[in-house]
Amino acid sequence: MKKSPLVILLLTVLLDLIGFGIVLPLLPTYAKDLGASPLMIGLIAAIFSIMQFIFSPLWGKLSDKIGRRPVMLISIFITAVSYFVFSQAVTIPLLIFARGLSGIGSANIAAAQAYITDVTDNQNRSKAMGMIGAAFGIGFIIGPLIGGLLKHNYGIAMVGYVASALITLDFILAIFLLPESNKHAIKFNFGFLKEKSGAGASNEKPTSSSGNKMQAYIDGLKLAFTSRPLALLMIANYVFTFAIVNMQVASILLWKEYFHASDQAIGYLFAYVGFFSVVVQGGLISKLIKALGEHKLFFWGHLFTFVGVFFIPFLPSDTLFSFGLFILFFFAIGTSLVAPINISLISLYTYKQKQGEILGLSQSINSFARIMGPFSGSVLYGLNVHAPYILAGVLTLFGAVISLMLFKYKIDALDPDLDTQPSWSNKD
Repeated sequence: MKKSPLVILLLTVLLDLIGFGIVLPLLPTYAKDLGASPLMIGLIAAIFSIMQFIFSPLWGKLSDKIGRRPVMLISIFITAVSYFVFSQAVTIPLLIFARGLSGIGSANIAAAQAYITDVTDNQNRSKAMGMIGAAFGIGFIIGPLIGGLLKHNYGIAMVGYVASALITLDFILAIFLLPESNKHAIKFNFGFLKEKSGAGASNEKPTSSSGNKMQAYIDGLKLAFTSRPLALLMIANYVFTFAIVNMQVASILLWKEYFHASDQAIGYLFAYVGFFSVVVQGGLISKLIKALGEHKLFFWGHLFTFVGVFFIPFLPSDTLFSFGLFILFFFAIGTSLVAPINISLISLYTYKQKQGEILGLSQSINSFARIMGPFSGSVLYGLNVHAPYILAGVLTLFGAVISLMLFKYKIDALDPDLDTQPSWSNKD
């Protein structure tokens, strides 16, 4: 495995996520300052995931054709522009446009995941996917701290400027340091996108299938669901993400209204969860996989998450920073296991030549859950403060059942010689 391309990729992802973390926690209050209604604030929060849902499979499939490098460069550039627009967003429509543009650019996570499958072998893939998860954790530790400091001292425009500058740095580094990883990609000889491709490059034009994107999306879903383990993993992906986002929407309200936590204290809670995410996904996960395997960890991750989401609203109101931290420890560990292992298993059960497309579909399913989850969480919280957490607990238990069903499907692709073959088979 060539480690240098992976290091550069993870650096670009990290810079992207720090920029994301700088802006995200400030969005609701800034939108409210602009006069947005609660429904409009929900739309501003959802538009990012809506764009990710639409563009993730498109970026993923395009990266299978023209290569990971040009897709990453184009999408990073779009993200940099989106944060500059955010710095100038003094009206609600412009804020919506900025967040939608950012969602389009940040949908490149599918191409980044496909890049990892190109430069890692199957035994090391979960570790590499975990490093992306660690980048998420670091982004959510550093980003909100920077964003809060900038807004307090310099105003919201400076928040956008700094986020845009970080992503621009990301873009420059990617131009000079990020090589192409897809050996089957066609040559793309245009300016900074130019990069040598593999000897087996195809002559197919990247726009040849652009006439009917919806049909291509449907065909991709059919392809994914013809494989029983892939179908189970796609369902588990949606169920788990929906459960977490449904619960997260209610968390800040619960922490403020029931536990009487300040905004600064809530920031500490996010950093606490992010710290354990970095520890698990940044290195511990690879050791756990060697000891237990992906399937067992996937199951235990769901059970840990159940503990972390179900019991929070039942704690005494003065125990958030005692018993609450203990419960959130289970949440941090569980979510840090389930998310990267789900991605890794999807890649292991997928045909080598379809990695970008299937991972893009997986990311779209994830984004769709992130669109629906906030609405569920806010409505349920209005009915009963316990309801979002109860639903999240039930859904994580359902995910645990799905993870048990996956045990009967063997991963044949652990043998490098079988990488071009379907990478799953029924043990029975």
